[in-house]
Amino acid sequence: MIDAIIVDDEPNNVDNLSALLGRHCPQVRITGTATNAAAARKLIAQSTPDLLFLDIQMPKENGFQLLQSLPEISFEVIFVTAYDQYGIQAIKMSALDYLLKPLNVEDLKQAVSKAEKQLHKKHNQQSLENLLQHISDEKHSKPAKLALPTSTETRLVSISDIMHCESTNSYTTFFLVGKEKIMVSRPIKEYEELLAGYGFIRVHQSHLVNKEHIQSVLKKDNCALLLKDGTNIPVARQKKEYVFKVLKLV
Repeated sequence: MIDAIIVDDEPNNVDNLSALLGRHCPQVRITGTATNAAAARKLIAQSTPDLLFLDIQMPKENGFQLLQSLPEISFEVIFVTAYDQYGIQAIKMSALDYLLKPLNVEDLKQAVSKAEKQLHKKHNQQSLENLLQHISDEKHSKPAKLALPTSTETRLVSISDIMHCESTNSYTTFFLVGKEKIMVSRPIKEYEELLAGYGFIRVHQSHLVNKEHIQSVLKKDNCALLLKDGTNIPVARQKKEYVFKVLKLV
């Protein structure tokens, strides 16, 4: 569910938007409403929403002034206004979307869908950051583990047991000691950043290798790495100098 707050100085507009969301966007849960900026500030602090539907033209403080007064903005913003001259300013405020009254149902559904995707992306990023912190905390006390979410479970794998990773589109396959393989639906780029401090090097667009499992460097023809289990990993031409430097071969 997406927890949302509606801020609009016209109660009829609040009721109308609430009704439209109830009928067409069941994934949105309205946790509060406010009819002015002062009340909205208190509500935002109390309920920490995922999404804010915000009117622009309001007495005393408009929607832009409300956002500028907040210490931080950890939620997505969809402006809802009867005036189209605010579009450029809304974009500058990094609004997720900008809807004109009277509301078009399809535009509203698209805006909510956009919010859902953005919030999911944020959630994944936060999960990775939490995992990185967890690994950092445990790094000096016991062997670090990496959480690998699959379709059926989340495996906790010792980083030292990961020999190499290989990407296929937005999926990453982890090859472990003992020939086990685990595929997760996240791009290899995320794991490159996460594992950089544990001796993993990106040797190719599709390959990330644990230095501890490299047996030798094959220099004939195209450069490649021979791992301890006999696996050959190609080294991209543009990565060759970098790999040699990391492995202290130059």
